[in-house]
Amino acid sequence: MDDAHAPGTPLNRGDLADQRFLSATGIPRLDVVDSTGSTNADLLRGATVDPAAWPDLSVLTAEYQTAARGRLDRHWEAPPLSSVSVSVVLRPVNAEGRPLPAQSYSWLSLIAALALRETLLETAGIPAELKWPNDVLVRGRKIAGILAQLGPMTDGNVPPVILGTGLNVTLRENELPVPTATSVALEGSRTTDRTVLLKSYLSHFATLYRSFCNADGDPAAGMAGGPSLHKRVEAVMVTLGKQVRAQLPGDHEIIGHASRLDEYGSLLVVDRDSREHVVTAGDVVHLRPWTSPDEPNQGGYA
Repeated sequence: MDDAHAPGTPLNRGDLADQRFLSATGIPRLDVVDSTGSTNADLLRGATVDPAAWPDLSVLTAEYQTAARGRLDRHWEAPPLSSVSVSVVLRPVNAEGRPLPAQSYSWLSLIAALALRETLLETAGIPAELKWPNDVLVRGRKIAGILAQLGPMTDGNVPPVILGTGLNVTLRENELPVPTATSVALEGSRTTDRTVLLKSYLSHFATLYRSFCNADGDPAAGMAGGPSLHKRVEAVMVTLGKQVRAQLPGDHEIIGHASRLDEYGSLLVVDRDSREHVVTAGDVVHLRPWTSPDEPNQGGYA
């Protein structure tokens, strides 16, 4: 096999601009750019400088990102036309226009992960799971990451949340950012059409997001005619039920059993003394599987 990256297919901009698709999803604006440093950074700036130009559910996607960032300012880069790199402006309000409570914002990245899992399952035919707090895995390997950033409050308006998603689509083994990563193509997907994958993800996300907003950001409320967001996320989160080591700032760490998520989407870890610790997505540096030195390695990916 040739080691050079196979030329990707550009996004179908006409398909993405289709009014039926935009109306069905409630997306008021969808911009495609050839190249940029970071779609999250661009949207954060745009939504702050000109809020009216970037209303709720506005989308920016790029064929190529040169300065993409993950959690804790980690940098990554992928070949042009090889990934779905997309950011969405969120200004969460309920059906009456009342802003959602700020503590519900921690669920937004989990909604994105759930929407991406549904896309991979239904559109690509790939089984996927969630790794707390912001990764999507396929057979234990990372296929996508999600980054939520809170913008500043301007003119008394609800501060925007910029939600960025990066999905590895056509990357080959030698192009993966880390050995524990994977891509849609490597997993034998029924499609590697980035336009199809992007539209599916945005459709799933818009449905879940609107249902969450209309429930006033209550993760325990039934949504879209089915189980609550809380139950849906927990059901597909590979982290739960595992022994984990949570590395925190200042060289602190918590080792214990990842038992469940609380009402804010934080991870509850029970240590060997049966004390329950709340680990928030904003605090954790790394979350890794952990095996006691005196126990056989059970494998798995936390």
